[in-house]
Amino acid sequence: MLLELMEQFDVEPRRALMVGDTTHDLQMAINAKVAGLGVTYGAHPRESLLSLAPLDCVNSIVELNLWFETNV
Repeated sequence: MLLELMEQFDVEPRRALMVGDTTHDLQMAINAKVAGLGVTYGAHPRESLLSLAPLDCVNSIVELNLWFETNV
């Protein structure tokens, strides 16, 4: 799905970021060679998300916003 979206919108993998609350989301990022960012306020626990080596894991919408302000 991520590859299809990047193709549809003409976005290179280096310019994309997959934000996800499941290991499936972060595995999709790995498969598409896209950076991943975990959010722990969803389906899977922090430890599971970290096992897939995302750039970071945030615990709330506020932290997500701060992450974007700091890293993008």
